[in-house]
Amino acid sequence: MSVNVKLSESLVDQAKSHARIQHRSVPKQIEYWSRIGKIAEENPDLPFAMIRDILIADQEEVVGEYEFN
Repeated sequence: MSVNVKLSESLVDQAKSHARIQHRSVPKQIEYWSRIGKIAEENPDLPFAMIRDILIADQEEVVGEYEFN
């Protein structure tokens, strides 16, 4: 489900710059920042590098290396 929200022009401009570098759309860049903020609020002791690694791991495909026959 998508929802329209009003965002400041400066935030959208910043998201455009970062999105271009990261090969994301502007909405996906803002979602990424939102997820970082949510994880940081819920886990204030985690450094950014660990939060970034968590988000990267969430995007990786499961390779099934722990399957037992």
